[in-house]
Amino acid sequence: MGTMSFMLPPGLDIDLAQELERASVAGGPDYFPLPTSVELQPDQVIVRRTVDESGCLLVPWDIAGSGRLMGSTGTLIERQQPYQLQVELARGKVNQVRSQAADWQEKLGLQIPEPLAQEIRQASLTFSKAVTQPPSLQAAKKAQAALELSYQSAEHLVRVYIDQVCQARHLRQPRLDTTLGCRLGSAPVQGDRAGLVTQVCNSVCLPLAWNEVEPAEASYRWEPYDALLDWARSQGLAVTAGPLIDFSSAQLPDWLWLWERDPSSLATFMCDYVETAVKRYADRVPSWQLTAASNCATVLELGEDELLWLTARLAEVARQANPNAELIVGISQPWGEYMAVEDRIHSPLIFADTLVRAGLNVAALDLEVVMGVTGRGSYCRDLLEASRLLDLYSVLGVPLRVTLGYPSAPGPDARANAGVDVAAGHWHDTIDVEAQANWAAAFAAVALAKHFVRSVHWVQLSDAEPHQFPHCGLFDAEDRPKPALHRLRELRENHLR
Repeated sequence: MGTMSFMLPPGLDIDLAQELERASVAGGPDYFPLPTSVELQPDQVIVRRTVDESGCLLVPWDIAGSGRLMGSTGTLIERQQPYQLQVELARGKVNQVRSQAADWQEKLGLQIPEPLAQEIRQASLTFSKAVTQPPSLQAAKKAQAALELSYQSAEHLVRVYIDQVCQARHLRQPRLDTTLGCRLGSAPVQGDRAGLVTQVCNSVCLPLAWNEVEPAEASYRWEPYDALLDWARSQGLAVTAGPLIDFSSAQLPDWLWLWERDPSSLATFMCDYVETAVKRYADRVPSWQLTAASNCATVLELGEDELLWLTARLAEVARQANPNAELIVGISQPWGEYMAVEDRIHSPLIFADTLVRAGLNVAALDLEVVMGVTGRGSYCRDLLEASRLLDLYSVLGVPLRVTLGYPSAPGPDARANAGVDVAAGHWHDTIDVEAQANWAAAFAAVALAKHFVRSVHWVQLSDAEPHQFPHCGLFDAEDRPKPALHRLRELRENHLR
């Protein structure tokens, strides 16, 4: 069994110490997490895997000014002597920032302003002072300072990248053709809310959640979605429908569980629903998200290969129902957090690549970048990690659609799906409506800067109706607009049609 240990600083915050149980080691050809057991001791954290090979430690850590974020060390060999956690996290981030800056300069001609260049140099210098000292409290403090400087420079680097890339794209295209939208609920969009939505969005996503459309077998409830579609078309909004099959227990109809452990019957019911929906709206909905979370699902006793087969089968059925439809497949937890606790063959990237190579003619992959929530979302990461994630999936040669979400409040949300909670770090200082607005503006801007991202969608419209992710709506539980709505409107006004 492969083992690595990491020394912790004295007086570590108890809450952060508990978060360290989320640590994992990433390895393999694509450096996604591997099943990892974590042992916390008063002065160190010990991680173990069944394989004996080098890898990167992924671990939550508090970064002053940047948040409680999932960070990564560089690649480390297994050894008996403990590593200093802060030193290795600083080494990993400093190297990531320097490498990304050099890559963008070489390939894109990115101009690094002198203040930013000085920030990066200062982070490197501070790290060198930490790493050249013997293990000590002083070395740990220097490493923490280097870590904070490197995260600060990473954010500034990405913002410079966004500004310069968007300026270059606008020279060719004064208004980008990327769409900006939101996934609607089942409630009508009317009154002041309708006006705000059309100011922000040039597209919308019609949910058509299976559990709501077919609450009883062969008994369909299309009327609310017909009305939503009529409204969207009357406003000139581009429309995508789906996900039709969301592989989470809360989004599947209750009656389907009678067929648990029966993949053949499950496939029949799923295919029937997809075929019925696509045919019903064939002349009005050009684009369909078929699935969400089939890469990481743990429902209905379906195995990994069965989920892959089902996803491909649903695409075939949709293509037969409407040969002209654009088909989108969703990838949840795109950093692969679920792989740290489950023994999986396919990383989310390999899962997506397998579908693309199967010749299904997928029009786009939807990356679900929902941070700060557990049970379905991802642990919080910084802007540079988000940029690198999008670049990673772009190598598949398929356009991307990005579904974004971030909570506006901590604590329970009675209208959200059970088992999905706000408990996965935070970006910058806290979780509140202003933090959500800043997150939405920053992470949407990263996605819009990428030429291979064809669409950016917010994960849900309102917290006032039943929804999937806690506190992640653009309207609050009383249906009042949140600041994030206005920040997204600014992005549209500045960049989009």
